Order: sequence, then C-alpha cells, then structure tokens
Amino acid sequence: MTNARELNGGTRNGREQTNFVTETRDYIVSAIDGVGDVGRATVDAVSGMLAHSIKGTRLVGSELLGLVVDTITGAVHAVADVGGEVGGAAKSIMLGALKGTQQVGKVGAETVSTSAAAVVKGAFEVGGSVAEAAKGAVEGAIEAARDLGMSAEEAASAAGSGAIQAAGEISSTALEQVQTVMTKTISGVKVVLKEPFRPGSRNVDRARPRG
Repeated sequence: MTNARELNGGTRNGREQTNFVTETRDYIVSAIDGVGDVGRATVDAVSGMLAHSIKGTRLVGSELLGLVVDTITGAVHAVADVGGEVGGAAKSIMLGALKGTQQVGKVGAETVSTSAAAVVKGAFEVGGSVAEAAKGAVEGAIEAARDLGMSAEEAASAAGSGAIQAAGEISSTALEQVQTVMTKTISGVKVVLKEPFRPGSRNVDRARPRG
C-alpha cells in the first residue's frame, strides 16, 4: 500500500494522483468484495487506507484535502466495481474517510465539507444517484460528529454545504436533486443551509470555516 511519504516528498503530481486513486480502488475492492457486512468493511478499508497514507507525511491544507478526496474517489469507484449501490455506500465511505483522517490529525468543518463534495462527485462519475450520495454523506458526518468534536448540526451543515457545492458544479439538475434532499431531516437532524445558497457565495464560506 502506498504511503504518501513516497509521493514526491509530500507533493503529488497528476500521474501520482491518478495512480493513488486506482490503488485505493483496487485495495478497497479486495477488502469488500464478497464480504457479509459490506458497510462495516467499507468503513474499515477507507479509514485504514487513509490513515496509513497520511501518517508521517508533511501534507497539510489543500494537499491533505486532496489526498482525502482521492481516497474517497477510489472508494466510490470500488463500490461501483463490485456492483454495489454508491448511494447506499456513501455513509460508510464518508464515515471511513472522517475516521481515517481523525486518526492522524484534527478534522474540521472544511474536511467534512470537502469529503461530502468528493462523495457526490464520485457518485456522478460512476452513474450513481447524487441525491442518495449527498444524503449518505450527511448521515456519515452526523454519525462521526461526536468523535470529531462537533455537534451533529455542525457536521450536517458542513457536509450539506459540500454536497450542494459539488452538485452545483455538476449540473442544475444535480443541484436541484441535492437541494431537495437537504430540505428534509436527515438522521433526525435538520440540515441548516443559508439562503440563497450559491456555489462560491459567502454563505459557503460561512458554512465552511477556514482552518
């Protein structure tokens, strides 16, 4: 398994990024294919892969978030490759990504938001439901909230913000589908999004505190 320390002294070029996504996909396919509890296996595989990859690196800020995104992308493709429903696996992928990152550093709202966006974009790439992926990402964030030192509402807001941003970058249809999901209570939590919600607006920044 690749450790990110091997990736050009802590920085990654495009080819290394593509290779990491592929390696992550292959690793997670081997971990979840044919197992009884796919959800639990997905959480463990994603968190283990991410924690191992980050550990001992000098990656910070956007590069660290990039590694999280690549891991999630690989995981989404892995679920699709074994015939799983990406929307249904989104919660496990999100939970695994947050747990893995938390093992080697502090997870803030920006990590939650970026992770949710990656889940939604990954689902779109493999032809999955962006709405179900968005819902699963928020569910995963809510379940991880206590371990992250956040309230369920804070985690839901950060994940919802990321999901909305990603959907807006995909298409107006995807944005409408995700916005509809976010108006409903998810895991008993109302997802609070500021209106009007536009990708790149200051509302996005407010929902995703820096640092």
